[in-house]
Amino acid sequence: MNDETAEHGDDAGAAEYVFGCRFRLSPSVAGLRAEPNEFETTLFREADPPGEDGWLFFRDNLWHGELNDPDYFRELTEDALGVTVLTVDFRELRTDQTYLDALDDAIGANLDLFNAERVPEVRSKYLGSSIRLVDDGSTGA
Repeated sequence: MNDETAEHGDDAGAAEYVFGCRFRLSPSVAGLRAEPNEFETTLFREADPPGEDGWLFFRDNLWHGELNDPDYFRELTEDALGVTVLTVDFRELRTDQTYLDALDDAIGANLDLFNAERVPEVRSKYLGSSIRLVDDGSTGA
């Protein structure tokens, strides 16, 4: 159990954003090289509890299941990883039913933040069809 779970309990469930990332190692020491020097990996970002700071990550970064500003997000990922990031793309919101229900409730209570009339419209507008429902507790978050 992490500090976030301890603080908020299991009421909000668990979810994480999943990204594909291609990066390059560029050693800065003369005479040092890496081969291969390009790699692909999967990055996971824990989704903040609905209604709490950071929960609008999907609204601020996604549009129809794609990154709304891939270059900016690539730069943020470079800063976070400390390597040259070639590409980063959004894959899915991996969530359990508990988190998804809490997210829907938070969206429904704040429709004005999304310029929308219904929760399914918000989901489609920002996440597209990139929501993957998993068994409670199996998100890794």
